[in-house]
Amino acid sequence: MSDRTHSKELRRLARSVLQPGFVGTEAPDWVLRDIAEGLASVVLFSRNIVSPQQVAQLTAQLRSENPSLIIAIDEEAGDVTRMESAVGSSRPGNYALGAVDDVELTEAVARDLGRQLHLAGVNLDYAPSVDVNSNPDNPVIGVRSFGADPELVSRHAAAWVRGLQSAGVAACAKHFPGHGDTAVDSHHGLPSYDAPAEEIAAQSLPPFRAALAAGVRAVMSGHLLVPAHDPDLPATLSPRILGDLLRTELGFDGLIVTDAIEMGAVTERYGFGGATVRAVAAGADAVCVGGEHAEPETAATLVDALAEAVVSGELPEERLAEASKRVQDLAGWATDLSRSVPVDPVIGDIGYTAARRAVRIEGAAADVLPLAAPPHVVELVPATHLAIAKETPWGVGAPLRERVPGTTFVRLHPEQLVSGEARLDAHGLRPAVGRPLVVVVRDAARNPWMADALAELTRTRSDAIVVEMGLPAPVPGAVRIYTHGATAASGVAAAEVLAGAV
Repeated sequence: MSDRTHSKELRRLARSVLQPGFVGTEAPDWVLRDIAEGLASVVLFSRNIVSPQQVAQLTAQLRSENPSLIIAIDEEAGDVTRMESAVGSSRPGNYALGAVDDVELTEAVARDLGRQLHLAGVNLDYAPSVDVNSNPDNPVIGVRSFGADPELVSRHAAAWVRGLQSAGVAACAKHFPGHGDTAVDSHHGLPSYDAPAEEIAAQSLPPFRAALAAGVRAVMSGHLLVPAHDPDLPATLSPRILGDLLRTELGFDGLIVTDAIEMGAVTERYGFGGATVRAVAAGADAVCVGGEHAEPETAATLVDALAEAVVSGELPEERLAEASKRVQDLAGWATDLSRSVPVDPVIGDIGYTAARRAVRIEGAAADVLPLAAPPHVVELVPATHLAIAKETPWGVGAPLRERVPGTTFVRLHPEQLVSGEARLDAHGLRPAVGRPLVVVVRDAARNPWMADALAELTRTRSDAIVVEMGLPAPVPGAVRIYTHGATAASGVAAAEVLAGAV
């Protein structure tokens, strides 16, 4: 190994393009040391967050080493939340905003989120997701998208960017060139977007163009194969997609950041170091890492990999320097943006307002709403993808019990029903004898076990009220309530409808 691999200058350059996560609610020594030695960005996850005040102290501690540090977060203000992972988001997600289709409301919700992040010291948000969810079986986008219509997604993508950045926080449009028409979760495998180039241009690219026109300065690449543009390499590792398509055709000159580099879609074939080197060589400027692997050894290994790739000639030093320069440019721009907007500690009720406006009701609602007696609530709980924190609460039973004393509820998982540990008659039907039955589902059309359980419950109780908190789809039930998302705000909105509070 060449001595140049160990030179401070080269390692500083390599370190500057990483955006690592870490463990703890205070900055670890290794992170502070790396910042002093050139690390230009960090990313926060729910494990780093206890309260907004604690996050503000953490970000101040991090910036003591570099006042222009990029502090990023993956906060979509919907089902994917970090700031409110312990309690659930007080705002609805993108699909709910798309259902309302009021761009001023979308801008206001994003601005409200931006105020919260700005107050906490965060200056880059890995949001919005501008994917067009054209495949209803998509296991990883779903209600994270504004919808299935490119024009609708485009106008709300632009509004979200405007709203967030008006509050002093840089936005990041993702997942380029569009993750909506896929059927594989890229956390685990490599999805393929098999549409022809003309269809991609008409379906997936318009929201990115709209976000760029609205002033977004960061774009996150998706870990997906797009054969029409590159039959061999995932977008994150593809010069054709990052260079020819995003840089040249769309004219983007800002920061390209990868989706989490440890995701199976890229690491299964190339490993951490290999995927990182290939991403930067392909045109990515920053590498997000540490959602699942936040050890200091991981960051050190990636610095080694980048430095060694420069020495071996696999990664041109000019490309690494260009990437580092783009990171510094975004850091300067985001810092100026943050300083240009006064910190506004006033967080309004706009999230709950938006969640209420997103609720849709089908069926003979006047016959069963508001509830005439305390109900029994059965919540059918699916497995969620890794972008949604396991601890994030969702559902209707808890907020409904607060509004209708005497409400009982049970949460049933597929493995309980399969193993016989829980039975629908014992846990769902018998407790509801002589009282209303509310069944809460989340993407029932995409989870066969859930659809079967729902059908069994509603066959016996044709008067059951069904609350769908995922993608809307025809479901059995006397009355159907669609929330277009499973955030805490959406759960409250549904509970208010059931209780007659609205």
